[in-house]
Amino acid sequence: MQGKRIDRVAHLLQMELSNLIVTRLKDPGLGFMTITHVSMTPDLKAAWVHYSVIGNAHARQTAQAALERARGYLQRQVADSLKLRHTPLLSFRYDDSFDDGLKVDRVLRDIESKNEQGPSGESQA
Repeated sequence: MQGKRIDRVAHLLQMELSNLIVTRLKDPGLGFMTITHVSMTPDLKAAWVHYSVIGNAHARQTAQAALERARGYLQRQVADSLKLRHTPLLSFRYDDSFDDGLKVDRVLRDIESKNEQGPSGESQA
């Protein structure tokens, strides 16, 4: 029963943070960012906000710095909107699952193109 509450609060937190980042934060360092999911401790006092950013390592570092600068503001806004007894302490972590998916896709495409060329390296069309 407790797990359902944690999941509901995490989802509400994800939706609220996504909305705040899009509508209220004007930091150019955020770029094109998506809050992928939120993980919470069982006592709801800490939350890990997982995000992804389109771009290279520099874009990820810039987005992380922008989120760290906005942490206090986001914390206050979440406290006002969610009305929890304790506002979870926000921690931001880059979600690299999208990058992993791109790597797998690239490997599969390489294998497919090698199979189309055949054993002698010529196209079998």
